[in-house]
Amino acid sequence: MDPILLLELAVLGICTGFLAGLLGIGGGMIIVPFITYLLNARGVAPELAVKMAIATSMATIIFTSLSSVRAHHKRGAVRWDIVQRLAPGIVGGSLIASMGVFSLLKGSWLALFFALFVGFSATQMLLDKKPKPTRQMPDTGGQLVAGGVIGFLSGLVGAGGGFVSVPFMAWCNVAIHNAVATSAALGFPIAVANVVGYVLAGQNVGNLPEGAFGYLWLPALAVIACASVLTAPQGAKVAHALPIKTLKKVFAAILYALSAYMAYTAYKGLSA
Repeated sequence: MDPILLLELAVLGICTGFLAGLLGIGGGMIIVPFITYLLNARGVAPELAVKMAIATSMATIIFTSLSSVRAHHKRGAVRWDIVQRLAPGIVGGSLIASMGVFSLLKGSWLALFFALFVGFSATQMLLDKKPKPTRQMPDTGGQLVAGGVIGFLSGLVGAGGGFVSVPFMAWCNVAIHNAVATSAALGFPIAVANVVGYVLAGQNVGNLPEGAFGYLWLPALAVIACASVLTAPQGAKVAHALPIKTLKKVFAAILYALSAYMAYTAYKGLSA
């Protein structure tokens, strides 16, 4: 592998691993644009490059989620009861997205939808609206549906689900530190289910670059995964040291940045 490419992927993995531990977001929306650029520079068609970037980003979450959730679990922050109720819906929603809808949607429209949705989530988090004291997580059926939505949206954008699950749990009066830790745990079933779908859906795709396995770009996956697992525990440590309001502001700022980038991406695609 080109030493410069190796260094770029390693730095990307270090940054995304830290964010996975800090905010439970998996770092997907940071990985996707960089891998898209790297693939484009190596002659991969833009539409295929975006899909491979999304799939590879999701695969890295398998490793970052394991690393960050271990650190959160040591602090007793993971709500495993919520994980158990959301996970079945997450797996179903993820497979529907990665094996079907992912192959049909154009990236520009998906980017526009994502930008609007994430911008709304960031505003809700930044305003810090207090949920009703009586509001709790829904019953098992409600969490099954919520998990399906989280898994489906995550599969379309290559993110670990934190951009949906953290605001959702906070809205249901789950403490923000618990919500971030639980989101990190949910990243694992989200990633595994979606990666299976991406590999199967990409088996008959032509013009794949060297090192591709379905929609996955294995060289990038290997380097980013190795680097990210080293910094995810550090991000989790910082998350527990920050006050709740500060953590919410950091989370909102990250979401606004992601929203702005995706809006710009959508604009370029739709105006072309």
